[in-house]
Amino acid sequence: MSPDDDLRLALARAVETGAAAPLPGEDTAALWRLLAETAREDVALARVLEPHLDALAILAQARTAGVDADGALRAVDAGPDATWGVFAAEGGDRPLRAEADGGAWRLTGVKPWCSLAGVLSHALVTAWVGEDRGLFAIDLRRPEVTAADGPWHARGLPRVVSAPIELRGAPAAPIGEPGWYLRRPGFSWGGMSVAAVWWGGAAPVVDALRRAAEREGADQVSQVAAGTADALHWSAGLALDHAAARVDAGATGAEARLLAARTRAVVADAVRRILELERRALGPGPVVSDEAHARRVADLELYVRQDHGDRDLARLARIAGSDAA
Repeated sequence: MSPDDDLRLALARAVETGAAAPLPGEDTAALWRLLAETAREDVALARVLEPHLDALAILAQARTAGVDADGALRAVDAGPDATWGVFAAEGGDRPLRAEADGGAWRLTGVKPWCSLAGVLSHALVTAWVGEDRGLFAIDLRRPEVTAADGPWHARGLPRVVSAPIELRGAPAAPIGEPGWYLRRPGFSWGGMSVAAVWWGGAAPVVDALRRAAEREGADQVSQVAAGTADALHWSAGLALDHAAARVDAGATGAEARLLAARTRAVVADAVRRILELERRALGPGPVVSDEAHARRVADLELYVRQDHGDRDLARLARIAGSDAA
């Protein structure tokens, strides 16, 4: 099966899954279990599914807030079979800007880090409206939208190309007022959904360490690595369970920001340490002889870089400090 066939199947599965998936804030634990189990199966598949579900959750939150999200979807020709991305990264010298055009909106500029933009049908994108950021739905198939195919030289997630898109007066439908995307109750929840994918993706690596420790003749070094990985993965799972319960209890605002920063930090640290244990305890053998294991390790190592390491820890310190104050 070709990489393109793999992507088509993954997108079709995302649409099917999204039609029945629970929403964050309603049964967050079930949502995160779904994402984790998908990542246990295939990290790349979960990388396709997570933003699609995030977009559906954002649209559901917009409806709850009284936004005519369904009208916006009709305006950009997005039906139930639409495949979604969420593009909110900023950067570059041509930031995406929104301008009113009569009763409509048009977007112009370049948006960086747009995963799968070349194969998705639609996206929710942030764009500057004056000094604030608004959220807009766009049809990626329009002639005013061009998705770059790179540069993307990644060894992990090679099928999930994250590259810029250029918009030249592309029609767009606003989702809420400017600033709503960042102020909405669910803004912090989505980052923890990503952490659930990291956690699920690490589970087979923990299993591989455990199997190595159970082999006849395995030494204590292998057993220490397996035990450490098990404890790390278990504790990160507890952090996710706690966070899911708090989300369902209505954690918003400052509480949700602190909860998300802590949860992502705990899970990202656990996954990075599990990957380091894999390198030290298993050596080169599995990544040169086991295609599925090698792909998983490469995919997960790249995906967990979506956490910004020390920068996110510094941000956590600022959030925790302001909360204590």
